[in-house]
Amino acid sequence: MIYLDNAATTMHKPQAVIDAVVNAMSTFGNASRGAHEGALTSSRVIYRTRAKLAAFFGCPSSEQVIFTCNATEALNIALMGLFEPGDHVISTEMEHNSVLRPLYRLQNEHGVSLDLVPADRTGRIDPAEIERRIRPETKAIVCTHASNLTGNRNDLTRIGRIAEDHGLLFVVDASQTAGAAYINMEEMKISVLCFTGHKSLMGPQGTGGLCIRGDIPIRPFKVGGSGVQSFLTVQPPEYPTRLEAGTLNGHGIAGLSAAIDYINETGREVIEAKETALMMRFYRGVKDVPGVTVYGDFSTEDRSPVVSLNIWDLDSALVADELAQTYEIATRAGAHCAPLMHRALGTEQQGAVRFSFGWFNTEDETDRAIEAVREIAERGRPE
Repeated sequence: MIYLDNAATTMHKPQAVIDAVVNAMSTFGNASRGAHEGALTSSRVIYRTRAKLAAFFGCPSSEQVIFTCNATEALNIALMGLFEPGDHVISTEMEHNSVLRPLYRLQNEHGVSLDLVPADRTGRIDPAEIERRIRPETKAIVCTHASNLTGNRNDLTRIGRIAEDHGLLFVVDASQTAGAAYINMEEMKISVLCFTGHKSLMGPQGTGGLCIRGDIPIRPFKVGGSGVQSFLTVQPPEYPTRLEAGTLNGHGIAGLSAAIDYINETGREVIEAKETALMMRFYRGVKDVPGVTVYGDFSTEDRSPVVSLNIWDLDSALVADELAQTYEIATRAGAHCAPLMHRALGTEQQGAVRFSFGWFNTEDETDRAIEAVREIAERGRPE
């Protein structure tokens, strides 16, 4: 199988990540719930992983690195814990449902007003349109770093500057970029960064988190056991315990720790350069094939390694199935949990076939994918 669905998850993991998870399965007790060696081993790995993530993302305090099951949980914790009735939030049409659905819930059930900046036909948004929508009751800008459908990236530095100039919170969904793109919370003025561990960070599924910059009180999304201050009737107020009720995924966090080490040792820039080169090789190989329509802005290589396309008027699911069954190429078809982006691109009915490249892909795999697209386009040519 040629695996080109890395935007969904990196199926191929570094061996060190696998080894770390296996080792943790037989050595970890429950972190913060005991003074024996197993509990302490787990606690130490989790503590060190917080520090690694803080350094990786430019978060000033490792205590304000919160572990979650995934980016969706991190975004729910952040968004449901920050806003009050009467607040106004600005977001964009580039967003994944992990951002949109919590915002819609806040709008429909909690009296929070919402503005969505429209995307153009290439799937881009103009940061100036964000600034034009700011009003006295605006509390935050919430946006993705990169679209999971087009690969287009937002200029976080520019948007962060807008947020800072107007005294707003800046919440970023880094699901598609954490691990493969440069992110520095201090430089980019990011208030809350939400990430997942199983995509470009190359860690296990079931890992993720949020990093909080500065004195930002987020209401606990869930409450319960914390291992400390057990006689309190409320969740302890200090980070990270404030937002981490229940047993953490210590085994997964051990794998995430090993993944960060792997990225640091390999070089994030090296990883990004290879993935970008594979993406551009594929794009150049398919963009002029008769019947192929490619979505997104490829005028810059500062983008995530994603190419979404359609072939003639063929249903995207049928194309993806043929890629899998005939060519053993794994892609993702359909709506990609990005309904507003598909509406902007005009692909609501057809969907799109997404090819997403990762560190363990090769030029040969990329060329075989190009040839598969050409063959399907030739066979599907209208009479």
